[in-house]
Amino acid sequence: MEIHPYLYFDGNCQEAFEHYAELLGGDLEVMTYDQAPDGDDGPSKAWEDRVLNARLSLGSATLMGSDIPEWDDHRRPQGVRVTLQMDDPAEAERIYDALREEGTVDLELESTFWAKRFAMVTDRFGVPWLINCPK
Repeated sequence: MEIHPYLYFDGNCQEAFEHYAELLGGDLEVMTYDQAPDGDDGPSKAWEDRVLNARLSLGSATLMGSDIPEWDDHRRPQGVRVTLQMDDPAEAERIYDALREEGTVDLELESTFWAKRFAMVTDRFGVPWLINCPK
C-alpha cells in the first residue's frame, strides 16, 4: 500500500504543480479536462484548460492534484499538512524560502530538540506544508 496526498485547487493547479516540480524536482505529468476521452461528462467548455489530474513523481513519493470541478465547493485544506522530510539543513532552508514567498509562515524555520530545521508554512496556493530536517 502507498499513501499519496491529493491536492485540490480552484483553477491554478497547473501553476502550482509547475512550481512544485521546479522546487522539488521529479517528473510532472498533467492531464487537462480537454484531454479526457470523448464522451466524458466533465465540466463545461470553460474548464477545458483546467487540470483533471496532475502527478509529480519524486522517487518513491507522489504528489497528486487537480482543479476542483465547477460543481464542487472548493475549500482550502484544514487539519493536514504535506510533510517534506530531508537530511540537509541547507535544502530545508531553500525549500522554506520558496514556499513562504507570497505565502504565510505558520512557524518560522528553526532548530528544535528533534530537528536541525523545522517549519510550517502555507504557500501562495493555500497548501499547508511541514518541513522537517531531523537530527
